[in-house]
Amino acid sequence: MILLVLFAALAAGGGYFGWHYYQQTQQHTVKQAPIPLPVFMALDPFTVNLLSNGDDSDRVLYVGITLRLPDEGTRKRLNDYLPEVRSRLLMLLSRQQAATLASEQGKKALMDEIKSTLRAPVVSGQPAQMVNDVMFTAFILR
Repeated sequence: MILLVLFAALAAGGGYFGWHYYQQTQQHTVKQAPIPLPVFMALDPFTVNLLSNGDDSDRVLYVGITLRLPDEGTRKRLNDYLPEVRSRLLMLLSRQQAATLASEQGKKALMDEIKSTLRAPVVSGQPAQMVNDVMFTAFILR
């Protein structure tokens, strides 16, 4: 009788520990959704004359820009209208002043301006472009 109670207690304890171990392994093996790969769009470098403020004549900006986009559809849309995209960016860059772009705050402000410039739909009726991030891959002020 004691042997039977002891065997039942061991079986119950073993069952509990086995069930607990199984639950822990199930929690650790839950597959997480794969993190989507980033979508980048590298643009050919821009070379523009900057606005002069008297003593800073003939200042030139050479800048390489890479855009981080939310999806392939946005990259395809921007690529389809690449001449318009480049034109918008050239107009924006040529309105800048060298003194402003020399500081980190000026560069960050330019990143925000690039995002807002590209946000507007290229053609009426299309959705607005979402640009997650703007990265400078080259930045030379002369």
